[in-house]
Amino acid sequence: MKIYDGKEMLLGRLATRVAKDALLGEEVRVVNCEKIIISGKKVKTLTDIKTRRARKGYPLKSAKHIRLADRHVRRAIRGMLPWKQTRGREAFKRVMCYVGVPGEFEGKDLITLKDASVKKLPSLKYMTVGEVMSHLRGKS
Repeated sequence: MKIYDGKEMLLGRLATRVAKDALLGEEVRVVNCEKIIISGKKVKTLTDIKTRRARKGYPLKSAKHIRLADRHVRRAIRGMLPWKQTRGREAFKRVMCYVGVPGEFEGKDLITLKDASVKKLPSLKYMTVGEVMSHLRGKS
């Protein structure tokens, strides 16, 4: 089982690594999901998410948008998987995300990725997933 620490990691880069490991048959856990970074200007990030939420058809049949940080990260990981194939759905079942660090993972080694670090960003224009979810009136 691989346990990734999401603190100060870029969402897309972390999601691709987690998706690759899950497709290879590895059990993957991601902790500290509320501290994962979404790069870009704050105004643009929030308007993109709000317009995506507003773009609905019939409300009873349209997509449900989640306001929890761990579920938002898990949905981003799902976007990196071949969801319409059986192996993609099986890989998605092997991925779990958590807010904070649960007690069962406290003494274990957490994997941090150097290539997904926030230090790779050229500017300081970013938000955490927890901040985005709190702007959407959700729990971080």
